[in-house]
Amino acid sequence: MQRDVFGQPRFIKRALIRIFGLASWRRFNHHYDPIIAGAEIFQTLPDAGVLIVSNHQTYFADVMFMFHVIESALSGHPNNIRHMGFLCPKKENIYFVAAEETMKSGLLPKIMRAGGAITVKRTWRKDGEDTKRPVDFKDTEKFIKALSTGWVISFPQGTTKPFVEGRKGTAHIIKNEKPVVVPIVIDGFRRAFDKKGLKKKKRGVPLRMTIKPPLDVDFEAPVDVVLKQVMDAIEQSENFLRVN
Repeated sequence: MQRDVFGQPRFIKRALIRIFGLASWRRFNHHYDPIIAGAEIFQTLPDAGVLIVSNHQTYFADVMFMFHVIESALSGHPNNIRHMGFLCPKKENIYFVAAEETMKSGLLPKIMRAGGAITVKRTWRKDGEDTKRPVDFKDTEKFIKALSTGWVISFPQGTTKPFVEGRKGTAHIIKNEKPVVVPIVIDGFRRAFDKKGLKKKKRGVPLRMTIKPPLDVDFEAPVDVVLKQVMDAIEQSENFLRVN
């Protein structure tokens, strides 16, 4: 039996991609207006060592939408998720980073863990309260293991709140592992869905996703410089806060 790097059977992962794809395809395509740009970039990336960084607006809708965009692009239909690329997924070694406490809250998050979630402990927040605790190096090891064998989707802010300062852990991993860093900017999900991204708030909202070319990262630059480059690319830095 083929398994991924974390021991999950690949046939289960394929099944979950199809199930979640079917469950969300009609919603994204018929209840909303998907506007996607730059997805052809996914066709040019290596099979592993790719870090996708994005701003974050809901717990789950963002990630599900990204899976649709990636699978459609790899099936030869970039920027158009009406094609059901998820039915025959071209790429299974995609992982996404999620807060451990979020992925324990209910049946769906637990299922999504089998679908590729890398759960990490927040060092700055626990059970809805601000806190400060040391980094769990086992979480970092999981992140690096996934990155070395596939693509990882990460949200450097670690929260769905806009214009929050990015976490330096992302920049440390970029400097140390030297991945291909692909920035994504999303918009509309906060207006369309509730915070979890499961319940509809307003139909007809444009769901925008722009995939930008890989960053030209100076891996020798200080952590703060690398982090600023990432935050500028996902349009969540102070520069964009002033504009908005």
